[in-house]
Amino acid sequence: MDYNELSAYVDSRKREYLNELSGIIRIESVSADPSKKKEMVRCAESISSLMREAGIENVTLFETGGNPLIYGDYKHAEGKPTVLVYGHYDVQPVDPLSEWETPPFEATVRGDDLYARGSSDDKGQLFMHLKAFEAFRKLNEEIPVNLKYIFEGEEEIGSIHLEPFIRSHGELLKADVVVISDTAMYGRDMPTICYGLRGMAYLEITVSNSAIDLHSGSFGGAIDNPVHVLADIVSRLHDKYGRVTVPHFYDDVVDVPTEEREEIARLPYSDAEFLRQSGAVATFGEYGFSTNERLWIRPTLDVNGIYGGFTGEGAKTIIPSKATAKVSMRLVPNQSSAKILDLFEIFINQIVPPTVKVAIKKMHSGEPALTPINHPAVKAASAALERVFGRKPYFIREGGSIPEVLTFQETLGAPVVLLGFGLPDENSHAPNEHLYLRHFFDGIKTLAVLYQELSS
Repeated sequence: MDYNELSAYVDSRKREYLNELSGIIRIESVSADPSKKKEMVRCAESISSLMREAGIENVTLFETGGNPLIYGDYKHAEGKPTVLVYGHYDVQPVDPLSEWETPPFEATVRGDDLYARGSSDDKGQLFMHLKAFEAFRKLNEEIPVNLKYIFEGEEEIGSIHLEPFIRSHGELLKADVVVISDTAMYGRDMPTICYGLRGMAYLEITVSNSAIDLHSGSFGGAIDNPVHVLADIVSRLHDKYGRVTVPHFYDDVVDVPTEEREEIARLPYSDAEFLRQSGAVATFGEYGFSTNERLWIRPTLDVNGIYGGFTGEGAKTIIPSKATAKVSMRLVPNQSSAKILDLFEIFINQIVPPTVKVAIKKMHSGEPALTPINHPAVKAASAALERVFGRKPYFIREGGSIPEVLTFQETLGAPVVLLGFGLPDENSHAPNEHLYLRHFFDGIKTLAVLYQELSS
């Protein structure tokens, strides 16, 4: 395919693409909301229709016990690699609705961006793959690789049914490389390849004492207060240098090569811009590492929420019966989420006083993943980005987690290329989510060029 012809074709259909994407965005596919079950199915059916219209074959909705999985393929490139494309059609809740400047499910163009829930994460990026495929067909070009697609509707609630599906449908999904567009570029007009993700271990600590809240005048000072105990536990999870104090937490952490740390240091970065994006007062983290290193190559522990006792208006003098904290730990390659969860539980049981009871509820987890920068598939992605954006891409890791990445790698034995076109400040899980439109249209072009690069 001639690139100039491809570019002109995509540019001539910008309005058409936005109209079609708006139709998908309009469907309120919030997987965390049980009342949206019909919307989840309707969204899956709408994407299936777009796939068939584009020419993708064997489009099937698989029932999972939860939200449907969408599969499709196009396998006519004999002797060429098979590419599996993953994406998700579910979106985050829109709360708080009052902070949205325009309705979250009505796609609105303001300036250079498209505002709507799912515009960036991940309907917009999923849509790019469909239009890249369609471009070949409309331009009467042969698809240069074999393509398979798997789109899920539960990514935002932990991909509950995806892993067992991958493991039980290994032959159906068998591929030479997996491409996922659900990550962010480092900055506007800065082509970027993400080659590593942190894992996740999530749990809940509950400290309890009495069966009910007690009058503080009758019992205060005579029994231990669960809120006090929990606050003490939380205060002991880090030392003054920002390191996690759970024994053996860092045992399996592998030192990152100097060359890679130099590549990270090469990236344009400023505290001022980072603080602007976050709205925070100052940076903070593990001593001896830069901000990007803390985000990408070091494990972390954060308390995501803490609650207990009376928090309403006015005063209520009680000793709370219990207090709870939710804790997430981001893990780096070679760390095991199961091992870390066990280490955390052992530590808490060691430091909790005998005056209260403690319960640890292990919740969802996912493993870290890494694809070597010098892998041929990564080199193909690099070449595609350079062709479209006109400059060599940056290589970064991602601080977040996509649990299915390791599942794809382990089950299919295929490398995963994380080729996302979002941006870190596009409010993916917050009000006013948006997508930079240049990345949207150039993303379609890049994916079409990627299939050509992978074929060779």
